[in-house]
Amino acid sequence: MTRKQAIEKLKATLIQRREGLRRTVAGDLKLLQKMHRPKSGDILDAVADSVQDELNSQLLEAESKELQAIDDAIARMDNDSYGICEGCGKSIPLTRLRAVPHANDCIECRRLLERKRKHPAASMNRVFDQYEPDPV
Repeated sequence: MTRKQAIEKLKATLIQRREGLRRTVAGDLKLLQKMHRPKSGDILDAVADSVQDELNSQLLEAESKELQAIDDAIARMDNDSYGICEGCGKSIPLTRLRAVPHANDCIECRRLLERKRKHPAASMNRVFDQYEPDPV
């Protein structure tokens, strides 16, 4: 299978995933709207509803981000820039594209980006390395 054929197959996969996500997002929106209707119940019910609303909202946000990434990937396919790393300009290996069809960067550039984003204090190892016990 040529790279072009593999990309066409990935496009079909992305289109199918996009349609599934659109249906899911629409269902999630309906669920959130339904859950915001006035309810009767005690404070525990209200807290449980609030927690569920937050979880549903976070899920909807993640699905929306994936949907946007898929739309962007399909647009890159249409303008022949799909499969080219936005970081280094090299061709993204098909194995990466098969694993993450909406990827816009190669593994090396992704790792570099993640290292840049990671705050040093966020690592628990660093926190413990910096800890000096009080002298006894």
